[in-house]
Amino acid sequence: MDQEDIKVIHGMEPKQIGIDVPRPSGTCQDSKCPFHGSLKLHGRVFTGMVLATRSAKTATVGWERRYALPKYERYERRYTKLHAHNPSCINAQEGDLVTIAETRPLSKTKHFVVIQKSKPINVKVAGEDEAAEKVKEKKMKESKEKKQKKGEQ
Repeated sequence: MDQEDIKVIHGMEPKQIGIDVPRPSGTCQDSKCPFHGSLKLHGRVFTGMVLATRSAKTATVGWERRYALPKYERYERRYTKLHAHNPSCINAQEGDLVTIAETRPLSKTKHFVVIQKSKPINVKVAGEDEAAEKVKEKKMKESKEKKQKKGEQ
């Protein structure tokens, strides 16, 4: 066994996690780190803002989404807030924009792990385009009906 094999066995060398994100520059001895430990990722991936880091190795991540109310042809703001494991090699702080990925349950409330800190970007709100198109189609239909009624009179 040469020196490179020993590093990989002891978790010093970051491994591929199956998601295209840059590897963290720091190292950690955390067994719940997807890069340096044995944690496997699967399922959903979200991007959000770190709201709190009061608990040890835990980050509270939240984001806003817009929900369409077809009756009123308006949107309302809804918020999602999740707890995610914050490995020491990433060490996300309050206000950071992070990417989190789903994993096995790590505790009663933690089912996600922080995999990347990134710069703020324009985040696309889920379902916004579909709802907006439906509202536009409905308005176009109503305006056509009004024009037809005026033409008949």
